Amino acid sequence: MSHYSISINGVVRQVEAAPETPLLWVLRDALELPGTKYGCGVGSCGACTVQLNGVPTRSCMTPVSTVGRKQVLTIEGLSPQGDHPLQMAWQELDVPQCGYCQSGQIMTAAALLKENPNPTDADIDSAMAGNLCRCATYLRIRAGIHRAAEIAGQKKGTV
Repeated sequence: MSHYSISINGVVRQVEAAPETPLLWVLRDALELPGTKYGCGVGSCGACTVQLNGVPTRSCMTPVSTVGRKQVLTIEGLSPQGDHPLQMAWQELDVPQCGYCQSGQIMTAAALLKENPNPTDADIDSAMAGNLCRCATYLRIRAGIHRAAEIAGQKKGTV
């Protein structure tokens, strides 16, 4: 076991874990942040997506020992008040069906919108291609991302 100081959602947290322990299990088990989901365990489905320094990253394939000083952002830290444009759009459009993959979908979409505030359908499809949804709500996910872009644009206009 090794000791790690990891910045999670803007707060430095201390954890003890074996170096090869996936970040996913550190988040869920050691830090009690269950929003990041286990899907496939091989980085193929995207359910475990978090952001490391703003980059969507599969936490099931990321050993805790490689996190270092990177900033980890999970679904719990995206907006604890639930007022992130993606959270608002997801609720407004009733995007999820079962909801299991949605934290990974939202974390990937948040990185996309930060990089490209007005994505096209092709931009969205490309960015989201690695995130699987067993319920096949892809069209609703795409619509939710477009709506979140609109909400974010409206918020900027009022600031």
